[in-house]
Amino acid sequence: MRILYFLIVLFFLLFVFTTKTYAVYDPVSVPNNRFGIHIIDPVDLEDAAKLVNSSSGDWGYVTLVITQTQRDSKRWQEVFDRARRLHIIPILRIATKPLGDIWEKPSFGDIDGWVNFLNSLNWVSKNRYVVIGNEPNHAKEWGGEINPEEYAGYLDEFASKLKRASFDYYVLPAGFDASATNSKETMDEVSFLRKMLSENPELFVNIDGWASHSYPNPAFSGPENGFGRGSVRTYDWELSILKALGVSKELPVFITETGWAHNGNTDKLGLKFSFAYENAWNDKRVVAVTPFVLSYSEAPFETFSWKAKGGNYYGFYSDVQKLVKTKGEPMQEDKGGIIAVFVSPIHIVDSSFTGVALVKNDGQAIWPKDELSLSLDGVSTIKTEPSFAFLEPKSLGLITFTAQAPQESGLRTKSLTLTRLDKPVTQASFFQLLTVSPLRMKTDSFFDTILRFFSGL
Repeated sequence: MRILYFLIVLFFLLFVFTTKTYAVYDPVSVPNNRFGIHIIDPVDLEDAAKLVNSSSGDWGYVTLVITQTQRDSKRWQEVFDRARRLHIIPILRIATKPLGDIWEKPSFGDIDGWVNFLNSLNWVSKNRYVVIGNEPNHAKEWGGEINPEEYAGYLDEFASKLKRASFDYYVLPAGFDASATNSKETMDEVSFLRKMLSENPELFVNIDGWASHSYPNPAFSGPENGFGRGSVRTYDWELSILKALGVSKELPVFITETGWAHNGNTDKLGLKFSFAYENAWNDKRVVAVTPFVLSYSEAPFETFSWKAKGGNYYGFYSDVQKLVKTKGEPMQEDKGGIIAVFVSPIHIVDSSFTGVALVKNDGQAIWPKDELSLSLDGVSTIKTEPSFAFLEPKSLGLITFTAQAPQESGLRTKSLTLTRLDKPVTQASFFQLLTVSPLRMKTDSFFDTILRFFSGL
């Protein structure tokens, strides 16, 4: 009997821990706006929002790169807060630091520092999208060498530690250069993936989606209707390769890089992007498409820039703006607290009374005043008047409310709860309310009234 009990408990624990390795929610299980853009500098967030949230769209995506020398919690919290106000969902790609024309090899010992930093931020959405590295099948992206086994170990340890810190992390492996061949400087993606999985067959247990660099090759100038490897549909080829290599897990796709090289000749790019968005990137498996790059004025990436050196955007920016988009509704943690309630303690029975609640937003969503109300003992108050237009996360605000006193005399404990769109976002806060009849108030002094009620008379 004890053995049976032990096996049942063991099975339960294994079930709990294995199911919790997945992201909190599937991003396409809610209305999702797949339009996005890759930006280099957070100063471009406003222009990014005008692009990806245009034409009925909302909550598009932006891919951002952060290096280990940029881990400033205050600075990045400000970036996230701006993205939140603009309704932008960030996809954060982890990078090391450049050493000449190569990138320093990531350090396993630095993973804890990354996790602590990422965990210090209040993210924009419940899913915290993180990409681990960039094109590791290029030697220049891995300290000057190609080492798929080492990248597999780094990815697995990073993903595992993120999941232990919070199940909200939505982990993506690095996007690969699918067009790379076997050479001293590069490795074929299939070979690289095969070596990764040979090193760790369970590598994808803590991976939630797939990052793809679906560039139209050759020379970033391929057709917009291409299929297979090295095309705008590279992601489809990659998923088939993963399946052939034994990865059975369904991986939603994030095309974090794509686009055409133009050298300033952009006449046909509007048609190319429009066709790709409507015919190649409309696959139900694709969560986000963030072409590279919104603004880059210097070599070697100015040829991909959507903004000209003169400061104006090329015509294809407007063409993509005009494409019809979805009003996204990403899940956000919505919670707060009532810090204090201020109410005069004595009132005439069946009279209206006014109070003030000090509330705090502890979640991820911004609270518009017209979505908030207070309920007294589970019943909506007569009137609610927030002192603010919006209440952002980590902010305090005052809400004045008017309610009706009980019809009988007595001392009562009342509960006050803050709701947003009729859903509670705080636990109940309690306060004392003493109601008396007008006759008692006329015959007794103020202090006599209090003493009588507290003495049980």
